[in-house]
Amino acid sequence: MAEAILNALDCPHGELSILLVDDPQIAELNRAYLDREGPTNVIAFPMRAGPFVNITPHLLGDVVISVETALKEGQEAGISVEKRLSQLLVHGILHLFGYDHEQTPMEALRMEQKSADLLSLLGDTADWTI
Repeated sequence: MAEAILNALDCPHGELSILLVDDPQIAELNRAYLDREGPTNVIAFPMRAGPFVNITPHLLGDVVISVETALKEGQEAGISVEKRLSQLLVHGILHLFGYDHEQTPMEALRMEQKSADLLSLLGDTADWTI
């Protein structure tokens, strides 16, 4: 699925890592790196910025997803955990590409539209095997 997302973003040679964790693990990362308390659903650590970006130009970064939070959110939304994980993977990858819904309402709308476009492209392939 990540490969399909990267292809749709015209970045077929992009490299990323995906880490699936539980709520205590993502809460620890959230506190350590974002200075925020408690668990969240997804955190992205982009690697395409800074003075050394040209050393590994295909390295996009890391996407960390809390399966525990994804399960809760999926149940609340009436969707499968697999579908919620797909949504969170798209969201995290978009952050690696510089999308940031927290900056402005316009950017949030831009990210929301791109997410919808990517999820639509994935269609039935947007399933995970857990």
